[in-house]
Amino acid sequence: MVKVAQPKRRKHIPQRTCVVCRSTADKRSLVRLVRVADEGVVLDLTGKRNGRGAYLCDQPACWDRALATDVLAKALRTTLSDTDRERIRAARPNENNEQRKED
Repeated sequence: MVKVAQPKRRKHIPQRTCVVCRSTADKRSLVRLVRVADEGVVLDLTGKRNGRGAYLCDQPACWDRALATDVLAKALRTTLSDTDRERIRAARPNENNEQRKED
């Protein structure tokens, strides 16, 4: 009996969706915001923090819309406080940084 070499399997890359623009991308390229009971809404840079999470892409327009509308609050099933909004606004990617990356 001859063994046949199996082709290498590609590693599975988890896909997530931006709650604002609904674009799908790999999990590591999106920013996760998580609702934590005692801290409110915080950024989860590890992607492993316990709590209800929602993802935003790196487009500044998505961050602006997430802050201006209640789409993020609905996704996290909470109401965003002023402190939460300031925390999210501070983490918002700048358009200038995006242009520098492209050059």
